[in-house]
Order: sequence, then C-alpha cells, then structure tokens
Amino acid sequence: MKIHFYPADTPKATAGRDPLAAEHGDTPLEEADVIVACGGDGLMLRALHDSIRHRKPVFGMNRGSVGFLLNEYSADGLVERLARAQTVRINPLHMRAQSVDGKTHAALAINEVSLLRETHQTAKLRIKVDGTVRLDELTCDGIIAATPAGSTAYNLAAHGPIIPLGAGIMALTPLSPFRPRRWRGALLPLSSRIRLEVIDAQNRPVAAVADFTEVRDVDSVEIWRDKAIEISLLFDPDMNLAERIIKEQFMP
Repeated sequence: MKIHFYPADTPKATAGRDPLAAEHGDTPLEEADVIVACGGDGLMLRALHDSIRHRKPVFGMNRGSVGFLLNEYSADGLVERLARAQTVRINPLHMRAQSVDGKTHAALAINEVSLLRETHQTAKLRIKVDGTVRLDELTCDGIIAATPAGSTAYNLAAHGPIIPLGAGIMALTPLSPFRPRRWRGALLPLSSRIRLEVIDAQNRPVAAVADFTEVRDVDSVEIWRDKAIEISLLFDPDMNLAERIIKEQFMP
C-alpha cells in the first residue's frame, strides 16, 4: 500500500509522522493509494480539500486537540488499520459569492459556509431557499450553512443542531440574531439551493467563508451541495464518524 503522509506543521504532528514514514515510506501524493493525515481537525480539513483533486481517501490520526474527524494515533499496525478501515463518503457544499466589486468567487466547504459581519455594524441578510424568500430581513452577526459532517463544529458552538450523517439535511444557523429574535435557524434538505443577500452591503460589509477560504465584502452568496464531488474518509471500525456524531448528542 502506497501511503502519503500529510502532517501539520507542529512538533507533535511531525514526531508522529516521522516513525511512520520511516517504516512505510512517504509516497508522493499523486502516486499514493491513501493519505494519512497527522494533526488536528484543521489539518484534516486541509488534507480533505487537497484529496479532492487527486481522489484519494484520507485516514486521519489525531496529533492535535479535539480530533473529531480523526482516529486515535498509534505508530503500530498502520497497514492493518487501513485494510480494516470503514469508508464514509460525503459531498461538500459549493459556495459562489458575488462581491460588491462585481467579481465572482467560488470555493468548497466540507464543514460549513459562514457569513460574518466585518465591522461594528450588524449584518442584514435576506434568505432565499430554492428561489423563495423565507426571511426578508435577518439582523445578526452572521449565519452558518453546515453539512452533517460540520454540524459538530462552528455550527454546534453557535447552538445549531447536530445532524446525523444519513439524515439528508443541512443546518442554517444564525449568529447572534437580533431581529427576528425568535428565529433560531432552519433544517433544510441537502438538495436545497440557498441564496443569502446582503442588505446595504456598502455600509454593513459582510465576509463569506467556506471552511478556510474567505471572500471579503460580498453582495450575495449561493450555497448548494456539490454532488459531482465525493470525498472519502477512512475510520477505524470503532471510531466511525456516524456513531461519533450520535454520541456527541449525549455528551454532558
């Protein structure tokens, strides 16, 4: 099995990667059968994004802090673990953002697409779903469109719902909503096409972020599931992501 090691730029991640690379070799990404990421969830996201172009499965080993998307680290039995690993396949969200200067920007998000106010002024957003206006004006700090895989990240911190992988829905979660005060978000089919329009974008500037790709001063953002792209995550049988998401809902 040809393995490409993808470590974070930290002493802990490097120390985890070095004995593995010495034992198994480190194949260039283009020629590898699998990517083994050593780091935290941020590093895992970058490895998954890099895997899209090369269509390689990714097996993460936690050398960071939380490590929600990763397996436990061990320097022993890596090839055997890879052979037994279960595959979870996910589709990313596609973000197409129009900035106030008329330019169009595209990016993919495995976890979430976020709109965030850039100044002391609150953001004012209009929400459309499949061409229908669902909320004419939301005054807030921002809003998150989260995938099931990303529902336990920023979305959860913003009091959004945890979504099981097979549920076929995504979360639309507001950040510090001021008006309407009682709106706490929505659950939408993954087939939905969301359009977020920034009201008074010149005086109330808003940034759009797809995972770690940021676009400043947006005028509108469209978000949809990109079914043409499939990402493969590998997990030890006892560390399956679907099970982990369910368990997260019962954490104290």
